[in-house]
Amino acid sequence: MLSNLSIDNYALIDSLEVSLDSGFTIITGETGAGKSIFLGGLSLVLGKRADLSSLRDKERKCIIEAYFQIKDYSLQSFFGENDLDYEDSTVIRREILPSGKSRAFINDTPVTLDILSQLGDRLIDIHSQHQTLRLTENDFQLKLIDALADNKKRLFAFKGTLNSYTALKKELQDLIDFQNTAVKEQDYNDFLLTELEAAPLKEGILEELEDQYEQLNNVELIMEELAKGDQLMNDDQMGILSLVSELKAVLSRLSGYGKQYTGLHERIQSVFIEMDDINSELQIFQDGVESNPSLLEETNGKLQLLYNLQKKHGVSEISELIQIKEELSQKAFETAHLDEKIALKTRELQDLESNLEEQALVIREKRNAIIPALKKQLEADLSHLGMPSASFKIGLKGAETFKPNGMDDLSFLFTANKGSDYGELKKVASGGELSRIMLVIKSILAQYEKLPTIMFDEIDTGVSGEISNRMADIMKAMSKDMQVFSITHLPQVASKGNHHFKVFKTDEEEGTKTNMRKLSNDERVLELAQMLGGNELSDSAMAHARQLLN
Repeated sequence: MLSNLSIDNYALIDSLEVSLDSGFTIITGETGAGKSIFLGGLSLVLGKRADLSSLRDKERKCIIEAYFQIKDYSLQSFFGENDLDYEDSTVIRREILPSGKSRAFINDTPVTLDILSQLGDRLIDIHSQHQTLRLTENDFQLKLIDALADNKKRLFAFKGTLNSYTALKKELQDLIDFQNTAVKEQDYNDFLLTELEAAPLKEGILEELEDQYEQLNNVELIMEELAKGDQLMNDDQMGILSLVSELKAVLSRLSGYGKQYTGLHERIQSVFIEMDDINSELQIFQDGVESNPSLLEETNGKLQLLYNLQKKHGVSEISELIQIKEELSQKAFETAHLDEKIALKTRELQDLESNLEEQALVIREKRNAIIPALKKQLEADLSHLGMPSASFKIGLKGAETFKPNGMDDLSFLFTANKGSDYGELKKVASGGELSRIMLVIKSILAQYEKLPTIMFDEIDTGVSGEISNRMADIMKAMSKDMQVFSITHLPQVASKGNHHFKVFKTDEEEGTKTNMRKLSNDERVLELAQMLGGNELSDSAMAHARQLLN
């Protein structure tokens, strides 16, 4: 239940803090006093979107804080799933900054508006005139039937299966679309793949072929340079090996005359070994180099093939060609096995479809089983509210398609008068009749859905006298099991409350302010008397007010 609400710098509210109790709480005030502002502030803390117009003082942030006692409402799992600290006394805070940004917190942990809204839906049901219009929608009507039929777990399972079905249906359609495209492209893709498979594709092949081509294309120059190198190495008189060998002999003789010469001898020894090794490799290269026009032509052909493939596919690396070949190969494999995959997915989809139909049938049976009792209770309760001839025709028939809440088309028809034709609620029910029907439905739902708090915003609009008195009795009865608020203009309703708050405006130097305070018993008499007879309090109005309270 809502135990405390504070609002700071919101619309006409400068600063407001109220403590709230269990039972039936009444909120009254003259038209324009700011009851809707109070409700708007509460809606913000429950996740409604906000803008800068919410700020009274554009230089200060708006802060709205609500304390909820939630020990008895099994919300621990929600807190755990959303990584929130659970507290029996939970604090929700909403801040709207002068910049226009807003922040939300649950027990001082920042949360998104979506999470805030999800928790708000579990804490308070704010009934407004807009929600009365929802009564005319099939989704809302089915929600009522499902609550009575205890279909919550069945609907949860159905939605899970439907999500799987929808995802699988998309996968199947994607496969069919891919197959249609693949068949058109298959011949061309096969041609591209054959070209790539015929090419010598491997990492480093391009550099290897380019080196080979350079050697084969310049074989005469290479042979000439190798011969010249051999001559420089091995000339009998001026060859490098001969000269180095003589120098080595000189330094060998000098090494006997001191350590300084020994070092030089060791170094020339290393040079001689290196030069001798170079000479050996030059000899090998000379023996291995020969003109090979056919290999040159073959190498050039491979290079041109690779260059053409790179240009054709718009790439610069052999690795990219390899990747394209793998992708085309994978496409060819998938195309070859598409019929098999499509057949498998089709069977899976048919199985899920059968499963959904079975679940939907059970949901329908449960709904049909509860409809007679719902019809009877609705008509009995509405008769008590001055609609003795109210009658409903509620029926289900199987739908052709799957819906989030099953496979049913609901017919929820109503007539308020004997002999009149049945019709849809939005066409045949007046505003006052819709209000009474909605109150009856809320009272029925309250027996099946354990909700901490419900707030009725002028649900008694369009009714008066004894009917409003009976509507108040229903709200009073609901308050035995939950916290109930009623924003009302009717003294008959206001007199039934356990607690009574008045919303009022004051004009001060800095502007008009809205405030709210709890009324004492004497103040309640005055408020009811004003609601009965206006600002001029007559003795009869005061007496009537005391009679209502007693």
